[in-house]
Amino acid sequence: MHHSIEVDQLTYTYPDGRQALRGVSLHIEPCEKVALVGPNGAGKSTLILHLNGILLGQGGRVRVCGLDVGTKTLGRVRAQVGLVFQNPDDQLFSPTVFDDVAFGPLYQGLTPHEVHSRVEAALRAVCMDDYIHRVSHHLSVGEKKRIAIASVLSMQPEVLVLDEPTAGLDPRARRSLIRLLDELPITMLVSSHDMLMVRELFPRMIIMDDGRTVADGPTLDLMNNAALLEAHGLEKP
Repeated sequence: MHHSIEVDQLTYTYPDGRQALRGVSLHIEPCEKVALVGPNGAGKSTLILHLNGILLGQGGRVRVCGLDVGTKTLGRVRAQVGLVFQNPDDQLFSPTVFDDVAFGPLYQGLTPHEVHSRVEAALRAVCMDDYIHRVSHHLSVGEKKRIAIASVLSMQPEVLVLDEPTAGLDPRARRSLIRLLDELPITMLVSSHDMLMVRELFPRMIIMDDGRTVADGPTLDLMNNAALLEAHGLEKP
């Protein structure tokens, strides 16, 4: 049985010379739900973009669902690792909700019947069945986030990676999204500053700072270490 995510000694430097990742290593098991936390500029988003090959590492290794991430495997990797961006408008660009959620399955070459079935199942999973014919850009931020998640679930990935899923949500939409993430039976890595959500949802937490993983362990243990949190710009919820 392979790990869902394996990152070993990953390094990455942006063209402007900023070193974003300095030998990051982590392993995530199938169906494990893990939070990735740390201050702005820690390297969290850069790491996430390596997990489905939007960025390709300059050193080290990334392996997801038994596949080495590289130019030759990008199609298969992106079918296995669903990435949900912080801003859903980066992900929703079609005329209707149906078209947005159908985009991935169509790209995978499924039949119209299979595509329709995938879209309905994905919208049902995020409790948005009634929105199938709605216009995506008319929706609230919370509704858009659910549709963005559905657009990834429709490809039936093994791993779901989310960047700041609760950012910009009002309390009701936030609570609703937390409940959804709790119920999804899938391997999940979530980058977030929402420490209350992290404490509630994720048994394991990885802290990043300055391009490195500086702590990895049970969420409650790490959250009870005030000195550790303070040293890396985090507040206990």
